[in-house]
Amino acid sequence: MLAIGCHPDDIEISCAGTLAKYKKLGHDVILCHVANGNKGHLIIPTEELRDIRKNEAISSGEVIGAEVISLDMPDLEIYGDDRKSRDAVVDLIRYAKPDVIITHYPDDYMPDHVAVSKLVFDASFSATVPYYKTSREAHALNVPIYYMDTLAGIRFNPEEYVDITDTMEQKLEMLNQHQSQTKWLMEHDNIDLSEFVTAGSRFRGLQCGVKYAEGFIPCRVWGKVRTGQLLP
Repeated sequence: MLAIGCHPDDIEISCAGTLAKYKKLGHDVILCHVANGNKGHLIIPTEELRDIRKNEAISSGEVIGAEVISLDMPDLEIYGDDRKSRDAVVDLIRYAKPDVIITHYPDDYMPDHVAVSKLVFDASFSATVPYYKTSREAHALNVPIYYMDTLAGIRFNPEEYVDITDTMEQKLEMLNQHQSQTKWLMEHDNIDLSEFVTAGSRFRGLQCGVKYAEGFIPCRVWGKVRTGQLLP
């Protein structure tokens, strides 16, 4: 199971409960952050913030025993049509050899998220082609992709749901590791990120008849459609 988010904390906000369920079921889980989050504050300098957020992401992964990888690209310097960036994601997929990828919805609220969504879609095919040469050997599977919820669920209508009632506490614990963001949002914008995420998970739960849930949309293109249930 490979989750590819843009910034440290994006994965925790939208799909950490699902990842915790995968882990409980015995699956290997890898969390990758394409960007390093170095511009996610107005007071902490970029290089210092980069290191802080890297350590926060590692602590988050430790909550469920997941491997954490950063592609270390600066915020707002990610472009969906950049070959170097795409090849970095190709190598990530070839390293992880996942059965399922979760990433950002193509119609999200900020350019970094949209760029990562395109990079993952393009790289997931390129990673399967043996004659497309990078530093790693091709991964034979054209990996199914699930798009995770947008922030506050805007313009996102889930087609599949995962009941995360039994992993909601782990989701919030993972989110709580990102103190540089949770404290900043509370102090600067009066946003309680934990409450924000809990409300979103409760709303998705109401839609599917459970207490807490996360919603997803599968990428329905030829080669990625599968029979059976891939989400936990």
